[in-house]
Amino acid sequence: MNRYLRHTRWAWPAAGLAGLALALVMLVAPPGWTRSPAPVWNEQAVSVSALTTPAPNWVELAKAVKPAVVNVTGRRDTGRAGGSGFVINADGYIVTNNHVVEDANAVLVKLSDGRELSANIVGRDPKTDLALLKVDAKNLPVIGLGDSAALQVGEPVMAIGNPFGLEQTVTTGIVSGTGRVLGAGPYDDFVQTDASINPGNSGGPLINARGQVVGINSIIFSRSGGSVGIGFAIPVNLAKNVFDQLASNGRVERGWLGVAIQELTPALVKSLGLSDRHGALVSDVTPDSPAAAAGIKQGDVIVGVAGHPVARSSDLPSAIANLPPGRPVALSVLRDGKTISLNVTIARLDDKEATPVARGDGHGPLGLVVGPLTPDVAQELSLPKSLRGVVVREVRDGSPADEAGIQAADVIVQVDRKPVGNVDELRRALEKHAKGTPVLFLIRRDNAERYVTVTA
Repeated sequence: MNRYLRHTRWAWPAAGLAGLALALVMLVAPPGWTRSPAPVWNEQAVSVSALTTPAPNWVELAKAVKPAVVNVTGRRDTGRAGGSGFVINADGYIVTNNHVVEDANAVLVKLSDGRELSANIVGRDPKTDLALLKVDAKNLPVIGLGDSAALQVGEPVMAIGNPFGLEQTVTTGIVSGTGRVLGAGPYDDFVQTDASINPGNSGGPLINARGQVVGINSIIFSRSGGSVGIGFAIPVNLAKNVFDQLASNGRVERGWLGVAIQELTPALVKSLGLSDRHGALVSDVTPDSPAAAAGIKQGDVIVGVAGHPVARSSDLPSAIANLPPGRPVALSVLRDGKTISLNVTIARLDDKEATPVARGDGHGPLGLVVGPLTPDVAQELSLPKSLRGVVVREVRDGSPADEAGIQAADVIVQVDRKPVGNVDELRRALEKHAKGTPVLFLIRRDNAERYVTVTA
């Protein structure tokens, strides 16, 4: 305190000398000299104030929506996985994350009124990490679904869930970003928020200032295991179609076009003579695919699907996946500087089930869920058709694979310096590996290969 006071005392004489100097300058100024008008410092503040809206009443919003938020527990042979969920239909339909209930022998839902009910898994969708549950109950409180496409960066939001088992926890923040691509799968389009999201929040709702669900909390970025202000939610607009299909069919059926795409970089834009980076550049076309039949060519830039613009390359997989198979649709394509329209009949994406690399908690001892690198998957991930390997579908938080830096969408091409072309070869290679020693993986990511060691 004394040091600070000494500092401020010495500042006063300096300020006085400065004022005296200014006065002397004004006294000796030549005739006709006038001082410029003082700037109006509050002009910008007034304009910003006019744009500011009142803060949401979080107390009333929390009272209104918390009754529809539930605790979800997936019971497995190796233990439990806890998470959150929320009711979207008064007859007992509940949304949560796929990773909360995947491979569970039984699922228990605890309602806000204290009731504990067994839940049936209506359907799961690993590609978007969503699951739909059903409990035997009526007249449950529900939360309405909003429009995640209308979200603006800086907009206030509220997350509700059960972090670390603490039920009905509410945190608030803002939308930090939209359209985040994290490498979690082919349909990455996450909402980023600084509202605190921790383990146990998975599957809970992200609420806007109108009390509507705009996202399903799913992923956190953390080096400590707790929130550092970077959380991610699945946008509700992506989830709506998944909910509908899971409720109707118990599974999600997606459309398939049959193209490999890549992002338009500034260098590619210049080389291709384009005006901007909007669209998805076609790097390859699968023979005998809907794209080939429609006349799509390598080097085309797809800029629209069914009248909706494709702003980024990552927009195309979701746009095609949401189209029902067998439906004809118009594509807007840039070719040789001209925009043309091509009609294509979307086919059904032939999904293959993901497989844990060994039995256990659903991810195996390394914390991995892998799947075959089919031609369809290679197309989705923009990989060469000749590439052999096993694609990583999921990585459990805090697992050996996670700590080693392996990510979803990585392709495992070697184990202990020997190639693996399918899941069975990967499993056999791991079975032969000496226990207690690090496993050497060669993985492919972003068109580059790197070695990674994983210690189980």
